Amino acid sequence: MAGVHDFTAKALSGEDVALATYKDRVLLIVNTASKCGFTPQYAGLEKLEREFSARGFDVLGFPCDQFGHQEPGDADEIRSFCSLTYDVSFPMFAKIDVNGEAAHPLFKFLKMEKSGLLGSEAIKWNFTKFLVGRDGEVAGRYAPTTKPEDLRNDIAALLAK
Repeated sequence: MAGVHDFTAKALSGEDVALATYKDRVLLIVNTASKCGFTPQYAGLEKLEREFSARGFDVLGFPCDQFGHQEPGDADEIRSFCSLTYDVSFPMFAKIDVNGEAAHPLFKFLKMEKSGLLGSEAIKWNFTKFLVGRDGEVAGRYAPTTKPEDLRNDIAALLAK
């Protein structure tokens, strides 16, 4: 059975990254945007990264411009925004689609593993979050309105396994 570790994604810097690199780590995979009402969640995501990283946790950010053209920048603009505005230290990947025919295979997999409200697979907006266990299996899906700090207990529980 496929898991998150079976996928590859392009880093914001352009190189391919095998997600097997994150084997044995708990992951929070998030589609992000720089000009969204939820953009301040970058601060909460970074706080989780700093709090739990030493215990085997990483946030993985995937910029997406499919919702209201809220991620119009190129890789350099995204990197600069994340660094200067939110001091983001967690890995950021190249801009992708999360819905439709051109959706990144990772997000097709995530949506198939954990559907949204009323069984919908489609991602409704930026900052949808997927929590993944050390084994690469999807443990949870959270709406954009779910604040990163509200995931602390779920993350801690997966880290304790």
